[in-house]
Amino acid sequence: MIRFTNLAELEPHVGREIGVSDWVHVTQQRIDLFAEATNDRQWIHVDPARAADGPFGTTVAHGFFTLSLLPEMAASAFEIDNTRLSVNYGLNRVRFPAPVPSGSRLRGRFKLVSYEPIEGGVQLTFGVTMEREGSDKPVCVAETVARRYP
Repeated sequence: MIRFTNLAELEPHVGREIGVSDWVHVTQQRIDLFAEATNDRQWIHVDPARAADGPFGTTVAHGFFTLSLLPEMAASAFEIDNTRLSVNYGLNRVRFPAPVPSGSRLRGRFKLVSYEPIEGGVQLTFGVTMEREGSDKPVCVAETVARRYP
């Protein structure tokens, strides 16, 4: 994990990778819990028997479940001290170029795309590439925007 002592320390890192997360295990139990929370119980996600005959040979994680792993990944990739509040401001782009089969391990690579002072804080845009262990193709490519306040 990379640690920054304050927000200002980030500014010189625009355009650079600032951290890589720990591996996150995507279990069927986590997929099922996400399906329950979102009421998205499509068979490709929650029915292992039917999914075995499907296009991926197993169940796969929801795209939005994959995306929801961003906070967990960011927490293990980098830390910014002396920040009292962080707010998810939104997303600019999201793509899911490859599936996430149940049992996969994923990690995120975080690149600082922009650092913009705003009233009372800083707006940070991160380019995130989520990779699946053993695969050359990313499972999620996103640009996420956060507002941080000292």
